[in-house]
Amino acid sequence: MSPPSQAHRPYSEQHQDPAGPDDARPTAIQIVQDLGLEGKLEDTTVLITGCSAGLGVQTAKALYLTGAKIYITVRDEQKGQKAIEAITKDAPQGQAIEVVYMDLGDFDSVRAAAKDFMSRSNKLNILINNAGRTVSSFETQMGSNHFGHFLLFQLLRPLLLSSSTLTQTSRVVTLSSYGHTFSPIRFDDMNFEKSDYNAWAAYGQSKTANIYMANSIDRLYGSQGLRAVSVHPGLIFNTELMRHSSKDAFDDFGGADIFGKLEKTPEQGAATTVWAALTPHFNDKGGVYCADCGESVEAGENAPTGGPEYVSHAYDEEAEDRLWELSCKAVGA
Repeated sequence: MSPPSQAHRPYSEQHQDPAGPDDARPTAIQIVQDLGLEGKLEDTTVLITGCSAGLGVQTAKALYLTGAKIYITVRDEQKGQKAIEAITKDAPQGQAIEVVYMDLGDFDSVRAAAKDFMSRSNKLNILINNAGRTVSSFETQMGSNHFGHFLLFQLLRPLLLSSSTLTQTSRVVTLSSYGHTFSPIRFDDMNFEKSDYNAWAAYGQSKTANIYMANSIDRLYGSQGLRAVSVHPGLIFNTELMRHSSKDAFDDFGGADIFGKLEKTPEQGAATTVWAALTPHFNDKGGVYCADCGESVEAGENAPTGGPEYVSHAYDEEAEDRLWELSCKAVGA
């Protein structure tokens, strides 16, 4: 895929002067309100992975207000019930949220989850790949952030395609992040078997893989009414990544002193995901990396650390095709 020749950035003004959490940057619920979609999507079915907390819950909370039928994935029953309570709290009553149990770290679990979902729903309009989880058989970041979701997409692809209509194309939104700037795909040593393990490089290539997956889906299936985009939610410090990263590793990049003004609340962090899932801008196009509720632009020399820009390896058709073929073999698709 190629980057957009002119980036569509409808919320650029609100992001010009970030001032930290709860500043003027929009929340996910504000996006729904701005698009005028409250209670308007009763015929839409959405599946969101990784909804036990954080961005997943905030994404579901905003989409719940549209009236859509929402399915969420979690790893255990207790987390599922807590998530439903958090999503529906203080909201007008909508369609019942249904829970699908899935562990991205177990391909058998992913297959079972896809089968479970398809036994309950005969359509899927929007798939949001939000979750990330440790995987045993692959290098952990690539396994949790890419291969599990790749398998899930392949299993649900027929349903996504059959759900697409002339008036409502299907859509896949996959969370990537600024972390893609840390590393391209290490095709010759993806699992760090030939070199010392580097957590940030591992995270970086997994986030690049998220972009490549979205670009490839859109290129392969866009003409059939299935669009795909990747998103950078922004810097939200209370994420799984930060909880599993050492303070020293985080401080290597400047820590909160550098990132403070760019930091978002989870409600703000979910805004780009919700915008990407709902905006009519992607009805007939995709294959784009999004940030700050718009299409991202390429990083210049003075681009801020942790910012919304992408780097050149984010768009590379040859690498995208190579990863697609490798991923198909890895998951048996």
